[in-house]
Amino acid sequence: MTAPDPGLSVHRAGSGPPLVLLHGFTGSWRAWRPVIDGLAAHHAVFAPTLPGHHGSAPLADDFPGTVEAMLDLLEAQLDAEGIDRAHLVGNSLGGWLALELGRRGRALSVVALSPAGGWSSPRDLHRVVRLMRGGRLAMERLGPRLGPLLRRPRFRKLLLRSVAEHGDRIPPGEVQELLDEALGCLVFDDLLRFIAGSDGLAAGAASDYPIRIAWSGNDRTIPLERYGRPLVANVPGAELVVLPGVGHVPMFDDPALVVRTILEVSTAAQVA
Repeated sequence: MTAPDPGLSVHRAGSGPPLVLLHGFTGSWRAWRPVIDGLAAHHAVFAPTLPGHHGSAPLADDFPGTVEAMLDLLEAQLDAEGIDRAHLVGNSLGGWLALELGRRGRALSVVALSPAGGWSSPRDLHRVVRLMRGGRLAMERLGPRLGPLLRRPRFRKLLLRSVAEHGDRIPPGEVQELLDEALGCLVFDDLLRFIAGSDGLAAGAASDYPIRIAWSGNDRTIPLERYGRPLVANVPGAELVVLPGVGHVPMFDDPALVVRTILEVSTAAQVA
């Protein structure tokens, strides 16, 4: 296994109370670039690339590719950084992980942006699994032919419609990065197989820290009614807000809204 690219494995910025950013499935810390400056003005930001994702530290050959195993490695990273508890922020898979880390006692607050881990029925779960597998297969088949197409704003919008409302605004080079990361995700098959056989985020007890679940209003990947409502029901006391005009990865569409959504919670938690 190749060594991790230092520019992909982790990003640190700012000073103040610690804030941890956890990206979504097949991405890297770079998904947070649109919001890091705004958050780093108030926090010491630690944004790791999730285990088994493109550019992360090498994994043992027998790494099981489960949410629990990823949580164990994330906790080890936090310990190595000297972070006991932090404001935890996650999107999609990262939102699920942030909620679980909070239950392990690592949270000062949690903001989960369209978190994975909830569904209404096996049919809804299998829909998402098929969506992920189909997207990966399409990228593998298109391969080098994507380069010239990415220069067309309409094509970028169509290509990214499952994650962004305004994919045409993302520069071609950054879209290529997203594709490279998706194809370079080493735990793709194992983690997707685990999710397909899991029960998702289990029902938990009320927390002693604030939790905000912020659902993207135009989320085409895991819409609120089918995926968000069941998850929120398993997080007693969580505040649910809907972010208007943004897709599944809201940082791409409205960075200022995402920064505000996070800082409202972390600032209030610091004052309390």
